[in-house]
Amino acid sequence: MSGVARDQDVDIDLGQLARAVWARRLRILTITLVGAGVAFAGAKIVSPQYRSETRILIEPRAPAFASTQQVNDAGAGPLMDELNIASQVQLLQSADLLKKVINDLKLYNLPEFDDAANGSAMSSILVKLHLKKNPMENPPEERVIDAFVERLQVYQVPGSRVIGISFTSKDPKLAAAIPNAMANVYLSTQSGAKLDSNSEATRWLEPEIESLRLKVSEAEKKVAEYRTSHGLLQTNGTTTFPAQQLNDISAELTRVRGDKANAEARAQAVRNALSSGEASDTLPDIMASQAIQRLKGTESGLQSQISDLQTSLLNSHPRLKSLRAQLADIRTQIRQETQRILTSIENEAKVADLRASELERQKDTVQTNSARAGEDEVGLNALEREATAQRQLLETYLVRYREAASRADSNSSPADARIVSKAIEPVDPYFPKVVPIVVVAAAATLILSAIVTMLAELFSGRALRPIDASPETIESETAAEEKIAPQAAPVAVRRPAQPSMLAVVADEDDAIDEEVETAAAVPQEDNEFSVGSVADYLTGSRAPLAIAISPTGDDGSAATVLLTRILADAGLRVILIDMTGSGHPTELMAEDQAAPGVTDLLCGEAAFGDTIHSDRLSDAHVIPQGRSDVRRAMRGVDRLSPLLDALTAAYDLVVVECGAADVAGVSRLTHSRDVEIILSLPQLEETVFVTLMTEFQAAGYERVVLMSDGEAAEQRFGQAA
Repeated sequence: MSGVARDQDVDIDLGQLARAVWARRLRILTITLVGAGVAFAGAKIVSPQYRSETRILIEPRAPAFASTQQVNDAGAGPLMDELNIASQVQLLQSADLLKKVINDLKLYNLPEFDDAANGSAMSSILVKLHLKKNPMENPPEERVIDAFVERLQVYQVPGSRVIGISFTSKDPKLAAAIPNAMANVYLSTQSGAKLDSNSEATRWLEPEIESLRLKVSEAEKKVAEYRTSHGLLQTNGTTTFPAQQLNDISAELTRVRGDKANAEARAQAVRNALSSGEASDTLPDIMASQAIQRLKGTESGLQSQISDLQTSLLNSHPRLKSLRAQLADIRTQIRQETQRILTSIENEAKVADLRASELERQKDTVQTNSARAGEDEVGLNALEREATAQRQLLETYLVRYREAASRADSNSSPADARIVSKAIEPVDPYFPKVVPIVVVAAAATLILSAIVTMLAELFSGRALRPIDASPETIESETAAEEKIAPQAAPVAVRRPAQPSMLAVVADEDDAIDEEVETAAAVPQEDNEFSVGSVADYLTGSRAPLAIAISPTGDDGSAATVLLTRILADAGLRVILIDMTGSGHPTELMAEDQAAPGVTDLLCGEAAFGDTIHSDRLSDAHVIPQGRSDVRRAMRGVDRLSPLLDALTAAYDLVVVECGAADVAGVSRLTHSRDVEIILSLPQLEETVFVTLMTEFQAAGYERVVLMSDGEAAEQRFGQAA
């Protein structure tokens, strides 16, 4: 009996269900074994079925003797689409193709396919009573076709032009023979369809070709008669005689007009020289005259003699007078010869003018003849187009006829498909699969037995347990949870010696401090400990990173802020990161005390660029403390090291104010020893300084700088505030 009241809320006891199944494990195992045994026996009793498959690739194919151009034309045709492939699948399942395969393999003689031949007694009685048609009256292939279709599967392989033909039979040899026979019958049917198409094309083309030959002959005869009767004789195959004559006359007329213009220009040049009295011996026509050249030579000789005799004889000497008379006569002859040349050039211009006039008259006559020939060519062109069309059609029919005649043989027209995978005789049966059937039956029996057991346990009430949800219980549990959960202590805003953020890391994981590596450093040699001296030292050392430690709290942090501003005023790009517990540097430098800072960056609540802010009193930059929880942020302090590397690449100096941090915290902040350690002690305490110096040097930090004038820094920041 269950201990659950009727009106009481209940819940399912999963543990009780598991215990009930485990308590009945032998019974469940026995039932599972029995189910597996029954499945094994049933699988062995069932007759094995064998399956084999043939695959056909649908593609355009050309005969082996086809020319390269024909093969390219066949390959360039459009590939068969999905509808065409689906049509081929239906063709493979057509009744005519199946009947041919059944007759070829004589499947109607096999009891596996023809159950009507070995009919039962009841079937015989129904046939005798005329209540059922005698199946033996049907042809054998029709009686077999239904059983054949049940075992046949024809499908298209997805994403391809391959068709699979699969057949299942009790005989493994028959399972392989039927798909291969279907593929062969399909290929022969397709090839026969091509042969029939070629034969029909040949029979139709023969009379058409004879008729076209007569039409082409008549059309060409009409073209020749029309050309002769109208005088449209061709000169070079494309141009008629009148057109060619007109072209020649036009070219000659252009040349004659050019000669005329040239002659007129030459005559005008000679005429201008004669009228102006200028020397004409520079003109081409004058220089080309041999008579002018002889006269010019004589003139030159006479001038030379006159020049020679004038040096010894007087101007009135008879010899000089004779020579001058001869010179004047020579010049008169030159002028007369020049006039004759001018007359000759003018005659050339007149002859060219007459020639141009004659050519223009001939051109007008030829143009008239050419226009009349153009009208006659309209009819000629119509006859030529008709003859050309008939000739092209005849040539096309002849090409098609030769192609069809060459493919009249059975081997010349292959089907547009080929067998890519023949069916082979299967070794293992397709059904039943003994091992999978037994495993599935055993698993199903096991699951059902377990479900029945759990349902019986639920219906009996043994797997139900009451739920006590009274208000008193809820209040007591709530009070207990409140006692267990500790209240988070409020974070102090500012204390005289607030510990550094890095101290949180040291409190939670002290064991990691022992893994810090050590490196060489440079000892501090400066005896001046003021902020200005430290600033000069950092400027000269070009250190990329400086870690400031303030053991006394906010007054040391104020000195670090002053150091940062002095470096910024000196022209350095400097940024200060506030890692103190009190956030005193943030109060002194940031415009907004609630601005996102380093804790938000480490918690992933702010972007890197959003945490960088400008100092309100200098050109320095500052990354404030932030608003996120310090403890949660310090769990990711190891991520601060790559951020410091990025800042050192962008700034001349990165100053990290760590507050009252120790060596372990600084070691977690940076793994490199190539940093400057600044001990900010406003009031020099020798004991504290010596202790810190010893600890840092022991850890490998030998570049330790003391900075001690914090009172001035406090006074300065107090006045600024």
